[in-house]
Amino acid sequence: MKRRSVFLCILAMFGTAALHAQAGVAKDAADVTPIVGVWRAQMDGLPFITLTLTNENGSLQGAVLFYLHRREAVGQPWTSTPGNPGPIFNPKFDGETLTFQVSHRGAHPPRTLNDPPFTFRLKLISPNKAGLVNVSEAALTGESTAGPGLPMERSDF
Repeated sequence: MKRRSVFLCILAMFGTAALHAQAGVAKDAADVTPIVGVWRAQMDGLPFITLTLTNENGSLQGAVLFYLHRREAVGQPWTSTPGNPGPIFNPKFDGETLTFQVSHRGAHPPRTLNDPPFTFRLKLISPNKAGLVNVSEAALTGESTAGPGLPMERSDF
């Protein structure tokens, strides 16, 4: 039931994403085929990020859903709650790495209301595995972006 709710939420956000997202146009529809699908990351065995990418007549479109992990008290089990889905914009795929941006305005309001977008990099490792790096956060904290990133797995919707 929970999985169905998340799927319906992602499906509903595509209507909004299609209207508001800025698209990266591929030279050939086959160019984006390796990254089209639903990419998921887990943390502590719970959903953490869902990135949905589609090819709309050669235009790369997508949306991302982040999950909040928390627990009531130390020693209690962690829970995962989906946040508000949002469109990706400025997607660019070079055949191996996708870079895109996500609005950070609503991440932790009111302090983030004037924040610029955050940039992410999704690098393919194999046909259904990739590593996701939050390039903007790494720049803020001084961390390296050279590592493999958060492991993500792809499925066909």
